[in-house]
Amino acid sequence: MEKLPTVSQSMYLEKTKDFQMRTETLPPMKPNEVLIKVMAVGVCGSDVHFYVGNWNVPEPLILGHESAGQILAVGSDVHDFQVGDRVAIEPGVPCGHCTYCRQGHYNLCPQVRFMAVPGTNGDLTQYIVYPADYVYHIPDDMSYEIATLSEPFSVGLHASQLLDVSPGETAFISGAGPVGLLTIIAVKAFGIHDIIVSDAEPFRLATAKKFGATHTIDVTQQDTVIEVKKYTNGAGVGYAFEVSGNNQAETAALMTLRRHGKIVYIGMPGAVDESPLNISFMTTYEPQIYGSFRYANTYPLAIDILHDNMELAGQLLTDFYTLAETKEAFERSRTAKSETLKVIIYPNEKLREQ
Repeated sequence: MEKLPTVSQSMYLEKTKDFQMRTETLPPMKPNEVLIKVMAVGVCGSDVHFYVGNWNVPEPLILGHESAGQILAVGSDVHDFQVGDRVAIEPGVPCGHCTYCRQGHYNLCPQVRFMAVPGTNGDLTQYIVYPADYVYHIPDDMSYEIATLSEPFSVGLHASQLLDVSPGETAFISGAGPVGLLTIIAVKAFGIHDIIVSDAEPFRLATAKKFGATHTIDVTQQDTVIEVKKYTNGAGVGYAFEVSGNNQAETAALMTLRRHGKIVYIGMPGAVDESPLNISFMTTYEPQIYGSFRYANTYPLAIDILHDNMELAGQLLTDFYTLAETKEAFERSRTAKSETLKVIIYPNEKLREQ
């Protein structure tokens, strides 16, 4: 029997734009936990915010929360997994006891421990010990890289569930980064076929077309509201997803709705975290406005839908780095939006080349 690891190499963000590798002793595994060899980690926009100093990191932190790996050991109370299982890892562990957890809204748990948020380390590390309740089997033919997309895909999937998306409507998605593109897959899975997507990068708009967008808007050249109204013959859309976090886009997205349409705000705000609301529009069109925070109870469905769309989702995977190349990976994600989408880091062996 292969000897289990007792230490793990981890990449810490020590301060703004400064990564340092540390070797740490793994904690003992509890009966309800599993030991996972982390095979792939996706770089998220929130990771980049911490990296560049937009958000405060009071003490060194391991980033990364989009991950998949292989189980090396299981605790005595774990019966749904065995050694060798390939899994996706949900990065939030709630308390399980508060009102929100009992109601199934565990994403809103005030005591949730979410990877790569100050106070809870992420998974840019070779091995992690993790609660089995937040680990999910992935199909044999699904790559670890695709499995990491379960996390960002869950964001769009949860938002679609909040809006109770149903066939026959038109959807507008503001922002064609990885979450926006994966939201295209989500709304298509719920029966939406008319999908408008806006962005400032031609490369990302072209990718949106490949993912199923029926109309795209270059916000550097076109007025979003005018274009949406034109495409919908003046009516507006039934569903709008604001994924970019851009203040102007947040304001415009609301105005794309038809009467009694629904909008969900997903994108994290930038330097200015307040956007004006058009009260006249709201009191005339009666829109239904939602905010969306992460996700809950999405991973099994997310994995199933991704499995049905693996070839398409694979087009998001553009760049691949080793753990030692973490800084280069973050710089690539930060600076190359015109040619990159999802950057993958391998904490152990590198599975794909550039």
